[in-house]
Amino acid sequence: MKKNICIIGSGFSALAASCYLAKLGYEVTVFEKNETVGGRARQWKNQGFTFDIGPSWYWMPDVFERFFADFGKKPSDYYELIKLNPAYRVHFGKEDNITIKDNLDEIISEFESIEKGSGATLQEFIQDAKENYDIAIKDLVYKPGVSALELVTPKTIQKLGQFATTIKSTVKQKIKNRKLQQVLEFPVLFLGAKPADTPAFYNFMNYADFGLGTWYPKGGMYKVVEAMEALAKELGVKIKTSANVEKIIVKNKKAIGIQVNGQELNYDVVLSGADYHHSEQLLNPSDRAYSETYWSKKTFAPSSLLFFVGFDKKLTDLHHHELFFDVDFDTHAKDIYDDPKWPKEPLFYASFPSVTDETVAPEGKEIGFFLIPLAPGIEDTNELREQYFEKIMQRFEKITNQEIKSHILFKKSYCKNDFVTDYNSYKGNAYGMANTLLQTAFLRPKIKSKKVENLYFTGQLTVPGPGVPPALISGKLASELIDKHIQ
Repeated sequence: MKKNICIIGSGFSALAASCYLAKLGYEVTVFEKNETVGGRARQWKNQGFTFDIGPSWYWMPDVFERFFADFGKKPSDYYELIKLNPAYRVHFGKEDNITIKDNLDEIISEFESIEKGSGATLQEFIQDAKENYDIAIKDLVYKPGVSALELVTPKTIQKLGQFATTIKSTVKQKIKNRKLQQVLEFPVLFLGAKPADTPAFYNFMNYADFGLGTWYPKGGMYKVVEAMEALAKELGVKIKTSANVEKIIVKNKKAIGIQVNGQELNYDVVLSGADYHHSEQLLNPSDRAYSETYWSKKTFAPSSLLFFVGFDKKLTDLHHHELFFDVDFDTHAKDIYDDPKWPKEPLFYASFPSVTDETVAPEGKEIGFFLIPLAPGIEDTNELREQYFEKIMQRFEKITNQEIKSHILFKKSYCKNDFVTDYNSYKGNAYGMANTLLQTAFLRPKIKSKKVENLYFTGQLTVPGPGVPPALISGKLASELIDKHIQ
């Protein structure tokens, strides 16, 4: 008789795990508390505009290809991918910016034009980053984080020195221009930690950026969610929405089911793709593997203040992704990690998918997505949200030399309190636990519960870490451990 497995949540890691487990022959049911699937990668539609309210960057396309290939599929079976050119632009002030094109040769030329000799330096740096990427993808990230020995291979031993230094110090040694340094430091922000705390080995993110490029699924990132949902259903997975899991039921130290909307349901295995800390709150205290003290001492990825804005006209001279680094990078990072508070002058990111994709906004109109990284656990009020919207709008208008506020049809904000309410996110973090040296691989919370049999976890607080590609990998790792240990 087939074993029955329930999965809590329907984000990328949960959907990935559901597909792998169904392929392995298990009966799989997914329970999602919200009305639609996707977890933090949901979608919002308003007045003909379509917004991704979660991830907006499609990096590491090879990981997506590998996921779908595991089921005899390709991404193109489900959605159309567009390579962005330019990939993005970084603003340091009015008429002071660096544009990252879609190929390494042009990026090298851009660097060389700013700092003589940096082109050749960048080429060497990216070659090393590619070696690290190959090691990470082939030897490390597809390991379940069970033992430190997973990290010991002939190739990783050669790279040990890069775990003893940081991205920031390495970049500073190689490149002297501060603007170019910031461009090279930017990709590791996707790992949830500041460059000064991230091992130099993680420069593989620079290869993901400059080497593999920045992509966009036509229709938005939610197309990937829809693809995974369709694949899961093709494989026989049952998906139930508006299904709030209130408790993980444990008997004799073994998970035997869940309580959903007041009803107890029996399952052979419970896998939670929800926030790890919240998932443990669904257990009796004696069954929790990690204490509140443990969680409070961990470094979490930032929370975010997001704005989803509809404009009544097309804006001028904009690319799909725009980064605004016209204020001090390090000061903002300190306000997130060292002395948590609202930043006086925040860096911010803006995305305009309608520049690339005519389907996400009505004709002649523009869709805008704005993001300010914030410390998790920070105070969140409507007054603060409005104050910071004004801050970034003033800078946006000045730097891009256009007036846009009078052309706003509507805006919706999303911040720490919403992350807590919608996703049960610990301290309202936006994308998990940071990948610092002491929070890498086997040092992260375990996929397999240390206290309860047949209870597992997947997602960005466990292995391998934050981001959409790691979430797909996490789902695969969890499914493999379940298949290995199921009782």
